[in-house]
Amino acid sequence: MPPQRSVNRILLNVALDGVLAAVATPLARYIADPGGGLLHPLWFVAGGAITLLVAGLPFRMPQQYWRFAGIEDLLGLVGSSVVSAVLFALLLRVSGFPLPTPTFPVVHALTLIVALGTPRVVYRLRLARRAGRDGADAQSVLLVGAGDGADLFMRSLEYGEGRAAFRIVGLLSMREGQTGRRIHGHTILGPISQTTAVLARLRAEGRLPSALVLTQPALSGAPLAALLAQADVEGVPVRRVPRPTALQTAAEGGGTLELAPGASEDLLNRPQVPLDRDGMARLVHGRRVLVTGAGGTIGSELARQLAALGPDRLTLLDNGEYALWQIDQELNEAHPEVPRETVIADIRDEPRIRAVFDRVRPELVFHAAALKHVPMVEANPLEGLLTNAVGTRHVAEAARAAGASAMVFISTDKAVNPSSVMGASKRLAEMYCQALDVAARRGAGMRCVTVRFGNVLGSTGSVVPLFRHQLERGGPLTVTHPDMQRYFMTVREAVGLVLQASVLGMADITLPTGAQGGIFVFDMGEPVRIVDLARQMIRLAGLHPAEDGPEPGRIQIRFTGLRPGEKLFEELFHGSEPPVPTGHPGLLMAAPRTADPAIVGRAIDEIAAACRAGQIGLALILLGRMIPEFEHNAEGAPGRVLLPGG
Repeated sequence: MPPQRSVNRILLNVALDGVLAAVATPLARYIADPGGGLLHPLWFVAGGAITLLVAGLPFRMPQQYWRFAGIEDLLGLVGSSVVSAVLFALLLRVSGFPLPTPTFPVVHALTLIVALGTPRVVYRLRLARRAGRDGADAQSVLLVGAGDGADLFMRSLEYGEGRAAFRIVGLLSMREGQTGRRIHGHTILGPISQTTAVLARLRAEGRLPSALVLTQPALSGAPLAALLAQADVEGVPVRRVPRPTALQTAAEGGGTLELAPGASEDLLNRPQVPLDRDGMARLVHGRRVLVTGAGGTIGSELARQLAALGPDRLTLLDNGEYALWQIDQELNEAHPEVPRETVIADIRDEPRIRAVFDRVRPELVFHAAALKHVPMVEANPLEGLLTNAVGTRHVAEAARAAGASAMVFISTDKAVNPSSVMGASKRLAEMYCQALDVAARRGAGMRCVTVRFGNVLGSTGSVVPLFRHQLERGGPLTVTHPDMQRYFMTVREAVGLVLQASVLGMADITLPTGAQGGIFVFDMGEPVRIVDLARQMIRLAGLHPAEDGPEPGRIQIRFTGLRPGEKLFEELFHGSEPPVPTGHPGLLMAAPRTADPAIVGRAIDEIAAACRAGQIGLALILLGRMIPEFEHNAEGAPGRVLLPGG
């Protein structure tokens, strides 16, 4: 609110409260002693007004919004009235005037409470009635959640500029036993487990809502998926309330409310994993840190979380100018106190990488640079091998030569029993990092911590951004196979666990067998069927999966067939590397399959030579020798079109 408008509102409140107190004071005198009449001297009336205004200052009565008057405001009003009555009684005594009656201060306080409170209550009721009239043609909604989120949403509708947009038909509660209770005059119709029955009953009554509105942030994963399925039975879309800040702005009359589509992250049923933030700070604080692939999804989130831990210097390395500029600008705003440097370099360029590392002298290296898109690497296999395997060796050797204490290598579940060049190239890089770590643990040298996880929800090139783009265009959503499954986690969670694995890896965790060089593997929960994810994203967008073909409000799902290099199911562990607990929730360790670093190094050199000579066949043969479980799906599988029901 502009300063002048705020001052004017305060002056108006002072004038209104002064007038009400001036009326209430002689009225209280009359109620306490009817024989005294209603007419009193001007000093008596003015004294009542002045004492009320003085008493109201500690309770900030001049700053109150009548339209938002709540319990705290009413308590302040009561306090001001009581203090005012006491001050006025003392003023009469000091001035030599007797109290009209012994009970006059009590009557005066009660009269002030009624006189000051009644206009505020009437004003609020008038606004509520006007909202009801304005909302006669509004969109009807059923709120999911009967807590603070629903309360804030309803208050924003009652007083915001967009109050005519929505009409609430009832609420669904998160737990049993609340049915029949009311919030702001709206009835809780049942728990979310009875969504189908509640919607059927509303349809029979002719009150079927046009949308279900999620007001409970904690509703996610399997419960959210079940709710989407139940709502789809009645053809009711599901939306989510705006952010609390937007609700508060609307509640203060600052704008019109617009419901938001649900976030794809809500579909993951993953509890928050506790992280050792103190251990991360001890690992990073005051050290020189370098991140490769800093412009990518994982690399940029690594840069954000590392910057918050107070490194001595943060070096961001990427071969993409624009992506590198973006994360640098973001960190400049969020963490301007952290010294940092941006470096444009390609990890395949060994002399350039060595020169950068020799100059920067990083103590910790987080290696996230890679080619990760399976079909793209299948189309460009030599580039994938040069980047993912050869480039990783360049980074590791440069870091070791520069005196780094540790390198953290970001791998993928596609490295397990790989069917793609991308997965096999990452497995070869894993083998090299494992070999270096074993050598370091036996003597002295740089530690190599390898972490492996599945798909990152919303990452560049992943299925979620593709689905969003296809939804914006009206479909169809393309899925390679009805049985395709993948592990998913959010980027923030993935990077948090990368840092946690770094802490544990540097703490010399020993496997029960006594062997070292294990790979940290994230507990990814249960795999998600891609077709289910597509259906749920359609429903979160307020639409419905098509059953018989494209039509208004319905989105088609088309199966296109496995692409080259793809598998139906990803795995986190090879059969020869059983999982071992680390003692930290969310993290397991794959028992190592180690090799001599010299042997792996020579194999990478031979593959690099074949790649630079353009000999694709030879490079793949050499890759297969190093990774016997590599079963290359070079052709993919033919596609077909299917229109699944919701």
